[in-house]
Amino acid sequence: MNAAFPIIPIPIPAPSLAGLPHGFLGRGGGVSTGIHAGLNVGLGSDDDRDAIRENRRRAVDAVLPGAALVTLHQVHSAEAVAVTAPFADDARPHADALVTDRPGLLLGILTADCVPVLLADHAAGVVGAAHAGWKGAIGGVTDATLAAMERLGASRDGIVAAIGPCIARASYEVDDAFRARFEADDPANERFFAEGRAGRHQFDIEAYVTARLAAAGVRRIAALGLDTYADPARFFSYRRATHRGESGYGRQISLIGLA
Repeated sequence: MNAAFPIIPIPIPAPSLAGLPHGFLGRGGGVSTGIHAGLNVGLGSDDDRDAIRENRRRAVDAVLPGAALVTLHQVHSAEAVAVTAPFADDARPHADALVTDRPGLLLGILTADCVPVLLADHAAGVVGAAHAGWKGAIGGVTDATLAAMERLGASRDGIVAAIGPCIARASYEVDDAFRARFEADDPANERFFAEGRAGRHQFDIEAYVTARLAAAGVRRIAALGLDTYADPARFFSYRRATHRGESGYGRQISLIGLA
């Protein structure tokens, strides 16, 4: 493994979530090798299964030792599910957000350029995690997560959020059709695009997800501004792996739970 990687996973915290077990993890501290080198937790990757299991164990230990990890079969949807107990790996719901009010569960979202969002209502004891790729983001996955948290007793004005490492505008080139799709949904979305080379635009998905949360009534949002594509030493990136012609890519995990 790359000697530059930390020996143990070091979660990146968010100030808005202080006091709760949480963290955004990158490549550091894992046992995978080759193109998956580091803390690859992706069950959908072609990495060694024993390495993935060990990486997942290390990720849990770094955030909430002894907790039960809960992840999804992510499908770029706007579906959010409430969790009361862990799922077997082969029985994970097809969804892209989870919420819980049960201590001892650690909610995990996997990403490799998409936007990981962690949410909490400290007073109500409700937490959530969402995977917002562009399809889920425009489809309303964060809105669905907020609604699911409210059904567990959270209040909209009590929910805080944090947005972790994702692809940044400088690294996220899209075409005219992509931009047109967002502007058809809301003309104001033009502000999330910067002009690029001919027929291309640079999309700020972090800013878009932040704006969706704010428009939905979330008053405190911490956006960490970390670019997965531009930092191969710290993060996995699907787009970077594609541009390099690599045969696969790893996934990092973002975690939140209740002690």
